[in-house]
Amino acid sequence: TPGSAPAGPPSALCALPAVTDFFPLLSLQTFTAWCNSHLRKAGTQIENIEEDFRDGLKLMLLLEVISGERLAKPERGKMRVHKISNVNKALDFIASKGVKLVSIGAEEIVDGNAKMTLGMIWTIILRFAIQDISVEETSAKEGLLLWCQRKTAPYKNVNIQNFHISWKDGLGFCALIHRHRPELIDYGKLRKDDPMTNLNTAFDVAEKYLDIPKMLDAEDIVGTARPDEKAIMTYVSSFYHAFSGAQKAETAANRICKVLAVNQENEQLMEDYEKLASDLLEWIRRTIPWLENRVPENTMQAMQQKLEDFRDYRRLHKPPKVQEKCQLEINFNTLQTKLRLSNRPAFMPSEGKMVSDISNAWGSLEGAEKGYEEWLLNEIRRLERLDHLAEKFRQKAAIHEAWTQGKEEMLQHRDYETASLSEIKALLKKHEAFESDLAAHQDRVEQIAAIAQELNELDYYDSPSVNARCQRICDQWDALGALTQKRSEALQRTEKLLETIDQLYLEFAKRAAPFNNWMEGAMEDLQDTFIVHTIEEIQGLSTAHEQFKATLPEADKERQAILGIHNEIAKIVQTYHVNMAGTNPYTTINPQEINAKWDKVRQLVPQRDQALIEEHARQQNNERLRRQFANQANVIGPWIQTKMEEIGRISIEMHGTLEDQLTHLRQYEKSIVNYKPKIDQLEGDHQLIQEALIFDNKHTNYTMEHIRVGWEQLLTTIARTINEIENQILTRDAKGISQDQMNEFRASFNHFDRDHSGTLGAEEFKACLISLGFDIANDAQGEAEFSRIMSIVDPNRLGIVTFQAFIDFMSRETADTDTADQVMASFKVLAGDKNYILADELRRELPPDQAEYCIARMAPYTGPDGVPGALDYMSFSTALYGESDL
Repeated sequence: TPGSAPAGPPSALCALPAVTDFFPLLSLQTFTAWCNSHLRKAGTQIENIEEDFRDGLKLMLLLEVISGERLAKPERGKMRVHKISNVNKALDFIASKGVKLVSIGAEEIVDGNAKMTLGMIWTIILRFAIQDISVEETSAKEGLLLWCQRKTAPYKNVNIQNFHISWKDGLGFCALIHRHRPELIDYGKLRKDDPMTNLNTAFDVAEKYLDIPKMLDAEDIVGTARPDEKAIMTYVSSFYHAFSGAQKAETAANRICKVLAVNQENEQLMEDYEKLASDLLEWIRRTIPWLENRVPENTMQAMQQKLEDFRDYRRLHKPPKVQEKCQLEINFNTLQTKLRLSNRPAFMPSEGKMVSDISNAWGSLEGAEKGYEEWLLNEIRRLERLDHLAEKFRQKAAIHEAWTQGKEEMLQHRDYETASLSEIKALLKKHEAFESDLAAHQDRVEQIAAIAQELNELDYYDSPSVNARCQRICDQWDALGALTQKRSEALQRTEKLLETIDQLYLEFAKRAAPFNNWMEGAMEDLQDTFIVHTIEEIQGLSTAHEQFKATLPEADKERQAILGIHNEIAKIVQTYHVNMAGTNPYTTINPQEINAKWDKVRQLVPQRDQALIEEHARQQNNERLRRQFANQANVIGPWIQTKMEEIGRISIEMHGTLEDQLTHLRQYEKSIVNYKPKIDQLEGDHQLIQEALIFDNKHTNYTMEHIRVGWEQLLTTIARTINEIENQILTRDAKGISQDQMNEFRASFNHFDRDHSGTLGAEEFKACLISLGFDIANDAQGEAEFSRIMSIVDPNRLGIVTFQAFIDFMSRETADTDTADQVMASFKVLAGDKNYILADELRRELPPDQAEYCIARMAPYTGPDGVPGALDYMSFSTALYGESDL
C-alpha cells in the first residue's frame, strides 16, 4: 500500500533505463499530483517538481510518508553541500529498498535537471506504488494489469489490454469506480462515443469521493493517439491502493466483529451462570433452615406429617435442583473451554458463587438433610416409646388407685376398740395380711415412679399431669405406710388381750392374698401393651405366653385349695354355729372375688392369643417388605457401582474417535435413564417400609440413602463425562488437532496416569511432556520453564493436572489463535493508521450493535495527537484478552 514499504528482492521494474529514452513524454502534471497526494498527509505540497526537490528536504519527507519509515536526520543549511547531502540520503534509502539507480546523481537533482528528477520520481512510483501489487502470482505492472482486467471483466465495451489506448474512452476508469462504489456512478448512462464526459466523470468522482487527486487531463488523453503509459499506470495504481485499503478495512471489520461476537456471547454465558448460581444458592439458603429445624411435635400424627413433607421434598423439590447443579457445572466448564479457545482469561464468578462454593453449600444441604431424616426417625421412635410408656403408666396408676381406694379409711377405722378377742386377733391377722399386700404393691409403686421418671427424661409433652398424678400416688403411698404403722402398733397393744384366732381364716387370708395378687399381676400382664420390631421378638413373647398358660393348671389347683379352706370355714361355722358375721376378719378377699378374677384371667388369655397372632402376622408382612426391598437394592446397588466403573474406563480408554466415545457414553446415559423406573419402584418399597415403621433390614447393606446418593452421583458422572468429551471435541475442532494427535495425547496421559485417577502429579506430567518431545532440562532454566507450564495447567496450585487442562495446553502449543496485537492492528486499519478511532468510523465499518458495544466500552484517547471524541482502541483490545481492565 502507499503507507507501507516492506523490503523484498529486487524487481525487474526497479532497474532504471536511461531517462532520455522515455521521460520527455512523461506527464509533469501526473507526477506533481501523485507527489502532492502523499505530501498532503505531512501538511505540505510542491508546485514545481524540479525546483521544490532541489534541497532534498521534501524529497526525504515524501519517502518517509510513502514508506512509513524514518530517514536519517536532514541537513537544514542552505549551502549546496547540505542539499547534496539530503538528496544522497534519499537516494541511499531508495537503493536500500532494492532499487538499482542508473545515471541519477545527487548533483543533477540539486541542479534542477528535470529529466533526472522525473526519472527519480518514476523510480519511486515503481518501487512504492506498483512493485508490491500482486494478483495471482503476478506482480508490479503485470499484476496491476491483471487486477484491472478482473475488475472490469463484467462490463460491456471495456477491454483492458494495456496502459495506454485501452483507457482512452474513459469507460475503464468508470468501470473500476462502479465495481467498488456503484452508488457513485450510473454506469448504464455512459456512452463509448463520449470519452470526454466519461473521463471527466471518473476524474471528478475519484477526486471528490475517493481522495485520488486529478493527475490527468481528459483533453490530453483524448487528443493523444497513444496516451502516456507511465502516467496512466501511476493514476491507475492510485485506484488499486484506494480500493485495496477498503478491502483491508472490511477484513479488519470482520475480524473485530468476530472477536466482539465471541466476547458478547461469553458475557451472556457469564450472566446466565451468575443468575443460575444465585437462584440455586438462594434455594439452598432457604432450605437448610427448614432441614435444621429440630422443634419436635407432641403427637405421632404431627411427626408423621413432617416425615411426609420430607418425602415430598426428596421426591419433588430436590431432584430438579440436582439437575440445576449438574447443568451449572456443565455450563461453567463449557464457558471456561470457550474462553480458553478464544484466548480470553478464565471466568471468575462473583464472590461466593464459585463451583466450589456451590458444592460446599450443597454439601451443607445434604448434611442437614441427613441429620433431619435421622432426627425425624429418632423422634418418631421416641414418640412411639412415649405413647407406650404413657399408656403403661395410666394402666398401672389406674390399678394402683383402684387398689388404694378405701384403704386410708380402713386403716383409720377404730373397730378394734369394741371388738372381741377373736375379732381383735382377726383384726391383727387381717392387718398382717394387709401389710403383706402393701409390701406386694411396693413394686408397682416403684414401677409407676420409674415410668414417670423415664417420661420426664424423654421430654413427654404431658409430663406435668403425669408428674402430678405420680406425686399423688407417692404421697398417698407414704400416707398408707404411716397409717399402716400406726394401726399395727394399736393392734399389737390390743393383741395381749386377745388370744383366740381362727387359723382357717388366717390360712385363707395368707393364701388368698398372694394368689389374688398373682391374678391381678396376670391380668395386668395379659392387658399390657407390647411393641416389637422383629419376628424373633414376637416369637419370644409368644413363648413366654405359652409358658404362662402352662402354669394355669397349677394355679387352678391353688384356687381350688383356697376355695376349699373357705368351704371348710363355712362348714365349721355351720356345724358349730360360730357368729362370724359371714366374713373373714383377716382379709377382704372373698371366694366370689377370686372366682371373678379367675374368670377374668381365663377370658384375657384368648384375647392375648389373638393379639400375638395379629402381631406375628404384621411382623411376617414386615419381613416380606424387608426382603422385597433387599432383593431390589442388592441388584440396583452393584449395578450403579458397575456403571460408575464402566464410565470411568470409557473416559480414560481410547476405543475409537471422540465421537465414538461420545456416542458410547450417550448410549450409556440412555440406558441409565431407562433404569429410573426401578429406582422409583425401590422408592415405593422404601416408603412402604417407613410407613410400617421398619427401622432396620438385615438382608441388605444398602439403604435408600445409599441408592439415592449413588444414583445422583451416576447421573452427575455421566453428564460430566459427556461434557468433558464434548469439550475435547470442541478443543480439537477449534484448534485443528487431528484425531491421531488427540489419541497420542490420550495415550501419553494414560501411560503416566499410574493410579488411573484421571489426573497426573507434577512429576508424572513432567515425564509425559518429555515423552512428547518437550525439552525440559534438569537445571535451573528447565525448572523455571516447567514452573511456568505448571502455572498454566494448574492455576490453583493443587499439584495435579487434569486431562482437559493437558489438552488445552497441548492445543495452545500446536495451534494459533487471535491475539490482542492482531485485533489492535485491525482497529488501526479502520482508523486510517491513526492511534485513535472515532465513533463515526466505528459505526461506518461495524454492525450497529457491535459498534455501540465498542463505543460504550472504549476509553477516551488522551494522546497528544487526539481530537475531540477520539477513542482509545489499544487499551480496549488488550482488555478483550484480559491484559487490562475493560
